[in-house]
Amino acid sequence: MMISRGVVPRHMPRDNGLAAVFFRTGLPARMHLRHGTVPASHGHPCNRRGNMHFLREMRNMGGYCGQLPVPGCGLPARSAETCFFSTRRGERRMRPSQLITVLHREFESTDTGHHTPVMLWGPPGVGKSQMVAQVAADHDVPVIDIRLSQMEPSDLRGIPFRVGDHVEWAVPAMLPDAARHGLRGILFLDEITSVPPSVSAAAYQLILDRRLGAYEVPEGWAIFAAGNRQGDRGVTYTMPAPLANRFSHFELDVNLDDWVAWAYAHGIDERLIGFLRFRPELLFEFDPAHNPVAFPSPRSWEFAHRALHKFGDNNELMVGALQACVGPAAGVELAAFVDNLDQLPDIDAILRGEQVSVPRETDLQYAVASALVARAIRVKDTPEAQEGWGRILDYAGRFPQREMGVMLVSDMHRAVGQDLFGVPQFSVWAKAVADVMLFDM
Repeated sequence: MMISRGVVPRHMPRDNGLAAVFFRTGLPARMHLRHGTVPASHGHPCNRRGNMHFLREMRNMGGYCGQLPVPGCGLPARSAETCFFSTRRGERRMRPSQLITVLHREFESTDTGHHTPVMLWGPPGVGKSQMVAQVAADHDVPVIDIRLSQMEPSDLRGIPFRVGDHVEWAVPAMLPDAARHGLRGILFLDEITSVPPSVSAAAYQLILDRRLGAYEVPEGWAIFAAGNRQGDRGVTYTMPAPLANRFSHFELDVNLDDWVAWAYAHGIDERLIGFLRFRPELLFEFDPAHNPVAFPSPRSWEFAHRALHKFGDNNELMVGALQACVGPAAGVELAAFVDNLDQLPDIDAILRGEQVSVPRETDLQYAVASALVARAIRVKDTPEAQEGWGRILDYAGRFPQREMGVMLVSDMHRAVGQDLFGVPQFSVWAKAVADVMLFDM
């Protein structure tokens, strides 16, 4: 099911993902908001802090704003009646879940001879290397990570030695070898944009022809590369055209829903997840012009998760540790958010089916939603799963803003899977939120 045009609710929570699981008559369907409107009577959306992340993403993807520009809005104006959001089709930038699929397909295509080397572009800390590692783990194959920036042009070719009247080359042990490393795997050229042109030229034949002199890359090995863009304040060189033409190019975009799904799957502290649901614009905030040492990114939020567990018993140390991970402003905000969780409702009481009131504060609503998803994951594959999920669904229907409940159930569905549809309370909840969005059947 695809929305061709939908109405964005006036009280939509901050970044509900723009992709949620909605249901009509109990049948699951993936709904993507392709084109939405905000009535002019609701005020310019750029005036509402909750829409700034959405607007920034639309601007980055080539969107436009239908109302006259106001301070804080970076979108070109279209008309003064209604605010429209659109994206250019064929845009290179992809969210992580899409790029993971691309990398899986490219790896699998080595079996049929259709593999094309892939170049991943993106700012620092957004998970490029981690995505390659995940694909390798999913297929249970090794990754050979070669940093060309640490090499001389002759290092790839190997060492020459004399055999009779001829000179042969000893192939570097780091290059994939079917006998030593296995028939299948991933050759990963990380930080390739940090490589001087003299070194990158040595890799031309390796990338396109899958060989260096007499050496050949085993057929079952995929070739992936990654690097930062020139505007990211890293050590980068312009990629030479001959090298660029040897890759298919994809730019990685940061996506909160994908990060949240990853965070739940990897046991990231639900307090941190709730905070980023409340402040989605802080998932990635990097201004190359200021060249910050510590800044919010998917990578640094994982560091903040570790800091919460190491220094959580000492508030003074915790604030400093969080600032060291994600920067001064974001670190203070997260610490204040965590301190405020003393007012969080009793999560165990909700799971027991007791009548627990929904907090009025928006930050606490995000926190309780994240905590409930974490509990849903913990009871998965236990006899109490269906009962516990049902009580969470009952609570999701009690949020004053039904979109908050939609976010909770969407995150829970991504975390626990299709078994959620078999819970009796699910159909009741689905009917209660059916009018939140307009969608074509």
